[in-house]
Amino acid sequence: MRHLKILALSALLGMTTLPAQAADWSAVAQALGKSGAEMPGGVYRVGLPRSDLHVELGDIELKPTFALGSWVAFAPMGEQAMVMGDLVLTEDEVEPVMKSLLDNGLEITALHNHLFHAAPATFYMHIGGMGNPVNLANAIHSALVLSKTPLTASAPPATPPAIDLDTAAIDAALGAKGAIAGGVYQVGVPRAEPSKAMGMAVTGPLGGAEAINFQPLGGGKAAITGDFILIAKEVNPVLRALRGNGIEVTAIHNHMLDDQPRMFFVHFWAHDDLPKLLTGLKAALAEVAVKKN
Repeated sequence: MRHLKILALSALLGMTTLPAQAADWSAVAQALGKSGAEMPGGVYRVGLPRSDLHVELGDIELKPTFALGSWVAFAPMGEQAMVMGDLVLTEDEVEPVMKSLLDNGLEITALHNHLFHAAPATFYMHIGGMGNPVNLANAIHSALVLSKTPLTASAPPATPPAIDLDTAAIDAALGAKGAIAGGVYQVGVPRAEPSKAMGMAVTGPLGGAEAINFQPLGGGKAAITGDFILIAKEVNPVLRALRGNGIEVTAIHNHMLDDQPRMFFVHFWAHDDLPKLLTGLKAALAEVAVKKN
């Protein structure tokens, strides 16, 4: 990704500033229209699940946190910030959202599918930029309002509901501990050495982890989707491991423009008995240089 000029962004988006010292992201949340959470490394990440959509794949209705989770994340750089994100859009939302982002100085780094046969079809627009964080948030907000992306957060339950999956078995097989979000079990497996983009490490909160989501189907079964972030030599061994274990590969592409080393994202889908799915995922992870616990 070519580096955006800070002065050009300021001219395009105004001169609002965020104090360099404080880790107070409230001004960014206000500009974006939704608050998020500060993650490890000081990254501020905002989840924007498409709870307005009802997407089905076969007879499975996909939960928003399973495969419809838009997000943006801001990494601080003094008074400036780098932003990266992934916006889930319907076909008719792609053009107006893209135009707004480009007109306001952000970059589109990828546009693609993640799943086959889902109805309605959804598309995934990856974005990036560098500049004043509040201005970046304003630009993203201007684009999001051209879609039907919900910007109001529903109140979380006082006690998160249990999930009908053997999460201990998932954690053991994948070598990482996951978390429940919206009825989905989400696991991020960090790479041993993260890639860099715009001079910064692309950590898990910025989309740099092996992302694996489990949606329970009952009776010990689950649907899985997500993506493996891979260097070139890992791509085909991971494809063979997934396909050899009955897991469908649905996309192979890039999410960034100037990442070093160059990273490739392999998306996948399957639904089956949990132990069978874990066997395939574990075989694929064995081909990846992930961080060991």
